[in-house]
Amino acid sequence: MIRALWTAAAGMTCQQMNVDVIANNLSNVNTTGFKRSRADFQDLLYQSLLDAGMTSNAGAQYPVGLEVGMGARVVATEKMFTQGDFRETGNRLDMVIEGDGFFQITMPNGNTGYTRSGSFKTDADGRLCTSEGWLLEPQVTVPESAVEVNVGSDGSVSVLDGETGEIQDLGVSVELARFVNPGGLKSIGHSMYVDSPASGTPVTGNPGSLGLGSISQGFLEMSNVSVVEEMVNLIAGQRAYEVSSKAIQASDEMLQMANNVKR
Repeated sequence: MIRALWTAAAGMTCQQMNVDVIANNLSNVNTTGFKRSRADFQDLLYQSLLDAGMTSNAGAQYPVGLEVGMGARVVATEKMFTQGDFRETGNRLDMVIEGDGFFQITMPNGNTGYTRSGSFKTDADGRLCTSEGWLLEPQVTVPESAVEVNVGSDGSVSVLDGETGEIQDLGVSVELARFVNPGGLKSIGHSMYVDSPASGTPVTGNPGSLGLGSISQGFLEMSNVSVVEEMVNLIAGQRAYEVSSKAIQASDEMLQMANNVKR
């Protein structure tokens, strides 16, 4: 009976983590470039009371064994890097990646971060940066005389010079990075990821090459969270948590009955 208490408690712990993951997905339903997470579960060790294939005292062989499970646990929270919906903004500095890849960002500590959010601005020096002032890598600087910025599908950047009225190629391109295992990237907040030994070494290049997606200007990629799907998962997780709590309650009542037998 004590086994059932611990097993059901493990199930409740799993479902609590599951609901935590779902709540984070729902809270980021409007976060640009956000990718939903999914909790992966795994059953725990089994207590083997009788091994299959053992021979009984009568000389017969047991066709099946006798095992009792010890519950479940959460083994991973996997990021689902499916494409989110595109929203047209009309802002010339907004970019979206159609396909695989990440924008490369230079973080304050000097390391490179990776993001799917293409909402860029210009700082006081005309450099393209995120809303927090973190610079796009490779660095793109827009001249003061520029009145319009154009980014091609291959990442090439050009501007319309307001003084001469001519289109000027800046000689720099927006490069993307991709990973063999994007699920191995580490989330650090700020819509940013950093690489890890599990993600592999980043492969960088111009959009449209080396398996990288292309860039579309004036669009943003929205979160890939489906509110309906998350609400269904939330209901399922809540019911699973409730059932596990019922198992604890039933085990407690059975222990109480056993304790009252002598009376």
